[in-house]
Amino acid sequence: MDHGPADAGPADDRAADDTEATSAERACFEAGVKFGSLYHQFAGTPVSPDSAHSLERAIEAAIENQPYCESVAVDIDVGAVERASEHGYTELTGRFVECSVVVDRAGVRVTARMAMEDGYPLMGVASVER
Repeated sequence: MDHGPADAGPADDRAADDTEATSAERACFEAGVKFGSLYHQFAGTPVSPDSAHSLERAIEAAIENQPYCESVAVDIDVGAVERASEHGYTELTGRFVECSVVVDRAGVRVTARMAMEDGYPLMGVASVER
């Protein structure tokens, strides 16, 4: 896959006119793309305490297929799923999931995480390594 000139140059170079994204900014964007896919593709998936572990692995494997994705770790709170289950299962939402995504693009490694904060599944950049 050819990603063109956007992958060229040192990790913190900017174009002369300062409008081109840096490699770190592009890597952070890629991490955001992974989280958008992860959250919106799997929200609403039926999950039970018995199926939570296999769903974690399926989510990880699906997102790891995407370009630049180095690793994905998903943890579904089985106790919370059990408490929310009225008929043996419930729908997956952000309140049941903590996860992290590691992206490596053009020599920049970004770790991003999602966890509940004030009742909201907040996603953010945890670290950027050059």
